[in-house]
Amino acid sequence: MWREGLTNRQADILEMINETVTKNGFAPSIREIADAFEISSPNGVVCHLKALERKGYLSRRKTKSRAIELSAEYLEKVRGMPLKGVVTAGALQETIGRSRRVDFGTMFDVEQCFALEVAGDSMIEAQISDGDYIIIRPSEDAKPGQIVVATTADGQSTVKYWFPEAGGIRLQPANRNMDPIYSSDAKVVGIAVGVVRKMKTLN
Repeated sequence: MWREGLTNRQADILEMINETVTKNGFAPSIREIADAFEISSPNGVVCHLKALERKGYLSRRKTKSRAIELSAEYLEKVRGMPLKGVVTAGALQETIGRSRRVDFGTMFDVEQCFALEVAGDSMIEAQISDGDYIIIRPSEDAKPGQIVVATTADGQSTVKYWFPEAGGIRLQPANRNMDPIYSSDAKVVGIAVGVVRKMKTLN
């Protein structure tokens, strides 16, 4: 846990710096840190920054107000984004509050899995839409009904449900307006284990 060895205030300041850099592309100023944590004196912030620097979490260029750089070691430990609680899609629940961080990389074997961008709407009823990214675990085998990336002899690739049948493979779309693809030589490239979607905003 990256907070080990830090006071609560040091850890909170470090997280604020990380979130500001992620959002804005640059670190907060000493004054902004002081205001965020109601620290009356800039010297109080500097003391926390010096402690974080000694512990190897960041470095500072003392000639610039925003020259705070997070260490590679820290960034590796906190890779991911804040998980701020649970929100229901039904009845209202307690308000969202800061909790911990979630690293989506830990959900998948990042050394083995790979991502593909989806083009088309053949899997929309499986909640896989055009522009989504699917996370694929390489495999040459799949169970009936699994969502896979498959290729055919002519080199075409597609993401579909995998159904072995007598005489070949049925590659079934998740779109009632589309027909399945039948192939005698389809091969599994990998199994879909996750979907990442960037929400589209309304105009």
